[in-house]
Amino acid sequence: MKFFVNKDENLKRIDVFLTQKIPNISRTYIKKLIVDGFVKINKIIIYSPSSKIRMNDQININFQKKVTNKIVPNRISLNILFEDNDIIVINKPIGMVVHPGAGNVENTLVNALKYKYSNNLSSINGSLRPGIVHRIDKNTSGLLVVAKNNFSHFKLSEQFENHSLKRIYQCLVWGVIRPLSGRIETFITRNLYKRQIMSVSDYKGKKAITNYKTLKTFVLNEVPKVSLVECKLETGRTHQIRVHLEYKGSSIIGDDKYGKKKLRFKKINEKFLNYISELSGQLLHAKTLEFIHPRTNKWVKFNSNLPDHFQNILNFLNNFKG
Repeated sequence: MKFFVNKDENLKRIDVFLTQKIPNISRTYIKKLIVDGFVKINKIIIYSPSSKIRMNDQININFQKKVTNKIVPNRISLNILFEDNDIIVINKPIGMVVHPGAGNVENTLVNALKYKYSNNLSSINGSLRPGIVHRIDKNTSGLLVVAKNNFSHFKLSEQFENHSLKRIYQCLVWGVIRPLSGRIETFITRNLYKRQIMSVSDYKGKKAITNYKTLKTFVLNEVPKVSLVECKLETGRTHQIRVHLEYKGSSIIGDDKYGKKKLRFKKINEKFLNYISELSGQLLHAKTLEFIHPRTNKWVKFNSNLPDHFQNILNFLNNFKG
């Protein structure tokens, strides 16, 4: 579907413009289509619903490529740490996408939830994301809470919005972050040149706060150093920890988007190099999740073990003698 911007529509937000042009589709769904890359301005894909349009711009929205509203149930084993009538706490493995999107219509967490729970999940987040209150990246492992009903979803969403939950991650990073512990507070926005990654900004985007603490530092043949870092989120922006650690001059081992591109491999222990060359994602794990239970109003806390591939590397580092 194609539209052209007239004089009266100059500098409107793209999501507002499309909602007015296609009144039978909700603004929420329009936003999802934009974020998923199905909208172009002058033949260039945009990902921000707040992007401004200008007179004579050509706007294309491609409904043919949008994900079907019907979720295909997939029989996939889930590591469920806790479940009651309101919530499910899941330890997501590395490599699993949370919900269907462009290029991922099956084998996501939502497909697995649909198979196991059918329609017994919240519907607040739309038909493509039943039960989904929050997300973690495909190649990040760890804890997620899923809502079984709209009451629980609403109560949990409130806690995410006011940042009252506690989310603690552990990661292995290149180098040593200075100072060893601290608070990173910036804005995060889409990168101007690579729209699929995020960047720190001094003046635009969404406010992002990460509290970090170096738990241990390892030396491999003197160069490079590796650190085990704990990160506590006050906000939950896209790729937040990965972007913030890159901003601090480091990066998570195995991160193909924000990781170091050039390493002096000759000075890295060969066994360690073999470990990291086999990684299929970043060594970042959502280890602890704490929140007020939506029904009982009691504070609950969940912990998960590091995945085997992460723990094996950590064991190697702890036992390394040079």
